[in-house]
Amino acid sequence: MDEGVRQGIDKIKKVSDSLHRRARIYSELGKIDDRGTARALGSLQRASAPGKKITKIGFIFLLSPDPISTPIGIPMIIAGKYLEKVYNGATIKDVGQETKNFFSDYSNLKDKMR
Repeated sequence: MDEGVRQGIDKIKKVSDSLHRRARIYSELGKIDDRGTARALGSLQRASAPGKKITKIGFIFLLSPDPISTPIGIPMIIAGKYLEKVYNGATIKDVGQETKNFFSDYSNLKDKMR
């Protein structure tokens, strides 16, 4: 009984410490009043996808009736498809999801090692 109470108290202390850290972090985030920081965080919310844009422009050139634009359109489509595969358009939502997946896998691994 005494050991169970100690474990419960330890868990409560850990949760309390975690809540204090989160509250401190959230209060510090509220103090951020820099336009540059706000712009950077905004760009993380809506990451651009240059590959899709270049591919669309390439198709427009390809389908236009001008004979000069067709040779320009085909390389643009190829370059756009390449950029779609190479360019990492991760947003802050993706980073959060991957972090959550990592910690889930980490806790599963830790549980299996016990």
